[in-house]
Amino acid sequence: MKISTFFYTLKQGIASIFRNKWFTLASVATIAACLFVFGIAYILTLNAANILHNAEERVSITVFFDEGIEEKRIQDIGFLIEDMKSRGIVARYEFVSAEQAWESFSKELGENAQGFTENPLADSANYQIYLNDISRQDEVVSYLESVEGIRKINKSDLTVDALSGLSTIVTFISVSMIVILFAVSIFLISNTVTIGISVRKEEINIMKYIGATDFFVRAPFVFEGMIIGFIGSAIPLAALFYIYVAALDFIGGVFGFLSGIVVTLPPAQIFMGLVPISLLIGVGIGFFGSFFTVRKHLHV
Repeated sequence: MKISTFFYTLKQGIASIFRNKWFTLASVATIAACLFVFGIAYILTLNAANILHNAEERVSITVFFDEGIEEKRIQDIGFLIEDMKSRGIVARYEFVSAEQAWESFSKELGENAQGFTENPLADSANYQIYLNDISRQDEVVSYLESVEGIRKINKSDLTVDALSGLSTIVTFISVSMIVILFAVSIFLISNTVTIGISVRKEEINIMKYIGATDFFVRAPFVFEGMIIGFIGSAIPLAALFYIYVAALDFIGGVFGFLSGIVVTLPPAQIFMGLVPISLLIGVGIGFFGSFFTVRKHLHV
């Protein structure tokens, strides 16, 4: 393709945008609205996933040993857990001795702990295991129950089920919203391109009669759709950035006491992924919406 042809078709695509400005504005507004909602869903999903991940990191499996177990056997069990860590199953783990367990518990008892002359938790040494994916809790517990020297395993089934359920719901809602919004966007771009084809129908027929190539006829409409998609994706990105920064300042000022529980992601981390995804989606919607509409109505 010649450079001159490229710029000519691009110029025609831009001209078509202004020629059908009301339909163009409707398409841009719809894509912007769709990607704005997508951006909100993306931000909420990432932050919800981050909050859930932080909550998951606090959920542990507690492994207690047989009474009178040898120190070497405890170390061997530790090696097995370390192996699971090397395979990405375990995020981290720590050994809690009987003395450490009593020290922690005695702080909760306060003055009541003074009545004990001996450590009542003498057989409570344990490993605290934190998983990378809590949905694998049953798998890990089943494996550990078969390990010699382990007396009991405490796990949090209710917490795991609740966190896994929340994660599934967040994902389902986000995907559903995205699919519906994208369908609406493609429909509107298709209508905009169809109007453009109707307006230029006579011109297109003349171009075909004098031997214009399929690309030469189609390209302006495809460029038109891509430009609409780009503009429609750039507008909500700017709005979302300022809204998110303002929201973080508001949350930090009013709900600062929740900072240890609700851990939000910084803007840079959010928009590092959101910007290219939104631009790609916007331009992609414009491209496919216009490309298939042109093929359908021009028959070229």
